[in-house]
Amino acid sequence: MSKSRSFSIYLLKKDFDATNALKDDHRLDDQVEAEGLPEGASLFVLDSPPRPPWWKDYFRIDKILNQASKGALIFLPVDERCFALSFGHVSHNLKDASYEYDFGLRVTLNCVDPNELKSTDSLEPGVGRRQRTQLPVGSDLTLFDFDRDSSILRRLTGKVKTEHKELFKHATGASNLRVSSDVESAKLGALCEALFKLYESEDYKKTFPEIQNIAPVRDPSLIKGLDDKLIAALRTRDDGLNLTVPDLINYEDNVYATFAGAGASLNYDDVFMARYYEYLDEHGVDVNALGVNELRHHSLVLTDEDRSPRERHTVYKSLIFDTAIDGTSFHLCDGNWYKVEKDYVSKIEKYLDPYCVEIALPAYHHDSEGAYNQAVAVADNSIVCLDEKNISPTGQHMIEPCDLYSVLDGHAVFQHVKVSTLSAKLSHLFNQGTNAIEVIRLEEEALGKLQKLIKENVDDAAYATMIAPLADQKHHVMFVIVTHKDKGQKSKNLPLFSRISLMRNMKALQVRGVRAGFGFVDDQNPKMEGTKKKPKKKG
Repeated sequence: MSKSRSFSIYLLKKDFDATNALKDDHRLDDQVEAEGLPEGASLFVLDSPPRPPWWKDYFRIDKILNQASKGALIFLPVDERCFALSFGHVSHNLKDASYEYDFGLRVTLNCVDPNELKSTDSLEPGVGRRQRTQLPVGSDLTLFDFDRDSSILRRLTGKVKTEHKELFKHATGASNLRVSSDVESAKLGALCEALFKLYESEDYKKTFPEIQNIAPVRDPSLIKGLDDKLIAALRTRDDGLNLTVPDLINYEDNVYATFAGAGASLNYDDVFMARYYEYLDEHGVDVNALGVNELRHHSLVLTDEDRSPRERHTVYKSLIFDTAIDGTSFHLCDGNWYKVEKDYVSKIEKYLDPYCVEIALPAYHHDSEGAYNQAVAVADNSIVCLDEKNISPTGQHMIEPCDLYSVLDGHAVFQHVKVSTLSAKLSHLFNQGTNAIEVIRLEEEALGKLQKLIKENVDDAAYATMIAPLADQKHHVMFVIVTHKDKGQKSKNLPLFSRISLMRNMKALQVRGVRAGFGFVDDQNPKMEGTKKKPKKKG
C-alpha cells in the first residue's frame, strides 16, 4: 500500500507561473537538482541556516541547540494554468495577486459530503470577526452555527463523497487545498487536472444552496473599476474603509502590529485604519499619490515584543471596504473582491426599510456620544440617561442596558445611540441592543439593577410609571444612528454588512416578542477631515 502524503495546493491566476508569481524579495533557491519532479515543473527551495531558538539564550542553556526552516514550492503547469504546491512554511512567498483565493474552498464544496463536515472557519466582514468551529464527528453545516446571511465561509474540512475518494478521502479548502494522497510524483499533473475540473464545477450550488450569496469577482476589468473606487476612498480617508488582520491570530502570545514599505514603524497594540494613516503621515507619504501597487507593497506586520516578525500581510489584503457599481454591491475582504447578489441586497432592504422611523431626539452638535446622551436627558425629564451604566449579573462583564430609557405607548423604550456609520461600531451597537434585552428578561439581578438605576434618576411619582412595562416584559429597542447622511436613504445609509447585522438582530428581537426599529439623527458638527497626529511610542 502506497504511503499517503500531505499536499498544499494553490491554483495560480491566468498569466501567472514560476516566472512571476513569487515576491521580488523571496529567498528561495531555484538552483537545486531534483530527478523526481513532474514534467515541466519548476522547483524553489527554502534552506535557512540553523540558528538557536530564542529560549536557549533566555535560559542560558549550555548545549548546542539549532533549528532551521526548510520548505519548497513546486510550480506545475497543467494545460493553460499553473499550480503551486507548497511544502513547509513558504507559501507567503507567493504574491497575493498571483493565486485564486477561492480555489481550495470551491474544490472542497464540490467534492465534500455535506453531512460529513468536521471544521469551518468563517468571517463576519462587518466587524472583521473570525471564528473556527470544530465538531468531533461529521455533521452538516447547520450544526456549525454558520450564518449564511452575515458570514463568509473561509475554510471548510470534511470527508469527500464516494465518487471522489480515488483522489483523496478528506479535504480542507481555503485559498489553498490541503489533501493527503498516495499519488506518485509523476502523476501530480493528473491530480491537478482533476482538481481544476472540480474548481470549475457548480455542483456545490445543489449541496450548499445560498452558500455564496457573496461570491468572488474574477473579471479583471471589473476588479480594476472596484480598485479605483477603493483608491478614491483611501485618498478621501473615507470612514467606510477599515483595516484588519486577514487571518486568525493566536492571542496567547503578545502580538503587536507594525507597518513596512514606507519606512520604519512604531509598534502598535491594535490594528485599525487610523494607524496606517498615521504611519503614512509620519513618513511624509502623500495619500493622494498612493495606488493599488503601493497598497500591495506596503505591509501590515505582526510581531512579538522584540519586533521579530511573525506574520506579514499586504495592506491591500488587510483592507475591508464596501462599494457599489451600477446598483450592484461589492465587498473587499482578504485581498479579494466579492459580489453580493442583487436579490439578496433587495431582500435586506425590503425587510429593514419598514422599520426605519423618525427619531424624536434633537440634532447632534456635541463633543461626544456621552455629552449628547446627558444633554438629551437634562432637556427632557421623561428620558433617563443610562449611558455607561452596568446591569450585568455578578461575575459577568459589563452590560449597558441602553443609552436613553423612556416609556412610550405602555412599552419600555431602550434607545441605543451611535455617532458613526462605521461597520464595526454599528454591528457592536446592534448586538449590544439584543444582548441587553436578553439579560434583562432572563436575569432577575440585571432587572433589579436596571430598576435601581431608573429610581436614582426620577422622582417617586414617576418611578412606578417608568418601571411598569418592565414587569410585563413590554420592551421596545430603538437603534439611533447619528449621521450627516440623508435620512431618506433609510437602510442604504448603513454599510452592507451592518445592514446584515441589523437584520439578524431585528429578527432575534422579534422572535423574543420585542418591538424593534431604527432611525437617524442629524449630525450638525462639521464633517471630520482625515486627522494627522504623531503616534506615541509604547511606554
